[in-house]
Amino acid sequence: MGGPPPSVPPGQQVAAALAQRCARERVTAFGAVLRKYQREVALDAPARAAVEQPQQPPRHQVQRSKVRARYDRDSVHAILDAGLLAHVGFCVDGQPFVIPMLYARDGDTLLLHGSIASRLVTTLAAGIDACIGVTHVDGLVLARSHFHHSVNYRSVVAFGRATLVDEPAAKVAALAHLVDALIPGRAAESRPPDRNELAATHVLRFAIEDASAKVRDGGVKEDAADLDLPHWAGVVPQQVRHGTPAPADAAAAALPLPASVRALLATDEAVP
Repeated sequence: MGGPPPSVPPGQQVAAALAQRCARERVTAFGAVLRKYQREVALDAPARAAVEQPQQPPRHQVQRSKVRARYDRDSVHAILDAGLLAHVGFCVDGQPFVIPMLYARDGDTLLLHGSIASRLVTTLAAGIDACIGVTHVDGLVLARSHFHHSVNYRSVVAFGRATLVDEPAAKVAALAHLVDALIPGRAAESRPPDRNELAATHVLRFAIEDASAKVRDGGVKEDAADLDLPHWAGVVPQQVRHGTPAPADAAAAALPLPASVRALLATDEAVP
């Protein structure tokens, strides 16, 4: 059986009590400092994150071959006006889609159209972010090495959102503009849409918020070590030209070519 605990001299009891008190005060002081630091860190987190994380470049900024980039409105408009077909990119529930569509530029907007049942049209009409790309290939660039083969091209990538054109007169005007984008003057040579056709068609006006153009129009890039290789190198120009018009039926064959088609063929003849 154990005996009673040994007695502690009064002096040692006082010293132990003081030590415990100091320890408690140090813990309390440390806790206060820690809480203050945590509050400061929490308040300063957004500013610190802005400094620590690199700022993302604008979404339309060209990242590679920046010397080929164009950001002025005239360059972007000229490339858009030279085309008919765009590739429209958008996402639905995390699934990306890219759909080819006819388009026409109208100021700083692009007109698109499609069936009222079209997933692209109904999705873009909801105002989601979308991206539209247009590209023209102007020549085949043939080098002495596989690595340096390329093409000369003009391209535009545009970002923005679309709205539905609802007002009937505006819708009719937009569809006429799309027809004239195929061949200038053709809208006046054909029937405008009737009530049923208008009801079955959606027209979108895509507002260009950001856009960049990229152009390659140079010759062949070669490595010095390849210049003596016995392989032809150069650029083969590429152009869009139109063939002989084919009438739709006997009734059309009995009519003269419309002025819009004659002007289109004359433009081809004027190109060397």
